[in-house]
Amino acid sequence: MDSARADRSVRRTGVLITFLLGALAAVPPMSMDMYLPALPEVTRSLGSTATTVQLTLTACLAGMAIGQLVVGPLSDRWGRRGPLLAGLMVYVVAAAMCAFAPNTEMLIAFRVLQGLAGSAGIVIARAVVRDLYDGLAMARFFSTLLLISSVAPIVAPVVGGQVLHFTNWRGIFVVLTMIGGALTVLVWRRLPETLPPERRQRGGVRGALWIMRGLFIDRVFTGYLMTNGFAYGALFSYIAASPFVIQDIYGASPQTFSLLFGLNSFGLLVMGQINGKLLVGRVRLDKVLGYGLALLTAGGLALLLVTQGVFGKAGTFAIASCLFVMISSLGLILPNTNALALMRTPHAAGSASALVGTSCFVMGAIASSLVGIAGKETAVPMAAVQLCSALAAMAAFLGVCRPWRNRPMELPKH
Repeated sequence: MDSARADRSVRRTGVLITFLLGALAAVPPMSMDMYLPALPEVTRSLGSTATTVQLTLTACLAGMAIGQLVVGPLSDRWGRRGPLLAGLMVYVVAAAMCAFAPNTEMLIAFRVLQGLAGSAGIVIARAVVRDLYDGLAMARFFSTLLLISSVAPIVAPVVGGQVLHFTNWRGIFVVLTMIGGALTVLVWRRLPETLPPERRQRGGVRGALWIMRGLFIDRVFTGYLMTNGFAYGALFSYIAASPFVIQDIYGASPQTFSLLFGLNSFGLLVMGQINGKLLVGRVRLDKVLGYGLALLTAGGLALLLVTQGVFGKAGTFAIASCLFVMISSLGLILPNTNALALMRTPHAAGSASALVGTSCFVMGAIASSLVGIAGKETAVPMAAVQLCSALAAMAAFLGVCRPWRNRPMELPKH
C-alpha cells in the first residue's frame, strides 16, 4: 500500500482510529493513575515505606523512557504495527505479574517491564499522527488526542478507588491486564499500517543513532524536547506526591482524592480543547505555549507559598486550587510542544517521537523520585519540584527554542 492509500485507509476509519490512538496514548496515565489511590495501601500491605513505594512509579516511568528509545527507531525501520503489537502483548504479561508481586522489590522490577512495554503505545501513537498530518492539522489532532487520553486520568483514579472497595491493590493490576488485552485485539483488527515500505528508514542501529544525532543537533527541536520534558517533570511530581499529600497530610479518603485528581484532569482536558478548537490557527503556537508556561509557573509559585504557610495554615481547598491551575495549564503546553517538535521531523517521526517521549519520562522519573526525599510529612517538596520544573521549562523555551528565530530543519544524509 503506497503512502496516499495508507492515509486514505486510516482517515476512512475516522472516529475509531482517533479513539484507538487516544487509548494508546492513554496507556501511561492508565498505568500510573489507576494505581495512585492504592499507594498508601501498598505501603502497608508490603510492609514498606512511602519513599520506596513511590519507586514503583519511578520504575514504570524509567521503563517507559528507555522503551521509547528502542520502539521509536524500530517503528521507523519495520513499520508501526509489528512493534506496537509486540509491546502490547508484553504489557499484558507484565501487568499480570505485578498483580502477584510478593514484595516491593519484585513489584518494582515488574513495573519496569510494564513501563518498557507500555512505551510502545504512546510513542507509536504520536508517530502515526505524524505519518498522517502536518502543520496546524497536526496541532489540532494532538489536542483531540489529548481530549481522549485525558479521560484516562479522570477515570483511572476513580476506577482505582472503586476497585479498592471490592478488592485490594492487586485487583487494580488485574484490571490493567484486561485493558491491555482489549487494546491488543483492537490494534490487531483495526489499526492499518501507516508507514509504507518506501518511507521506512534503513541502516539498522547505526542508522537510527545517526538520525537521532541529527535531531539532537537541531537547537529548536532540542529546545522543544527540553520544554516538554520539564513540563512533564511538574506533572509527574504531582502524580507521585499528591496521593500522600491529599490523603496522609490533609486526611482525604481515597475516593475524595480520586475526585480531586479527576477534577484536575478535567481542567487539563478543557484547556486542551480550548487550545485545539479556539486558539490553533488564530494564535501562533509558540505564543500559546508561552501563555501555558506562564500559567504553570504562576501556579507553582502560588503552591510553594501556600505550602510554606505564607498565607496562613493551608487547607485542602487552597492546595487543590493551585494544583488545578498548574495541571490545567498543561493543556496549552503538551499538545503544542509535541506538534512544534514533530513539525521539524517529517522523515523520522518514530525516532523524534521516541526522543520527545523519553524526555517526558526521564524528567518524570527524576521528579517523582525527588518529591519523596523529605518523606510524607510536608507538601513543600512537591511544590518546590513543580516550581523548579516550571521555571526550567520556561528557560528552555525562551533560551533554547528562541521562538522568534525559528527556522525549518533538515535531517543529515548518510
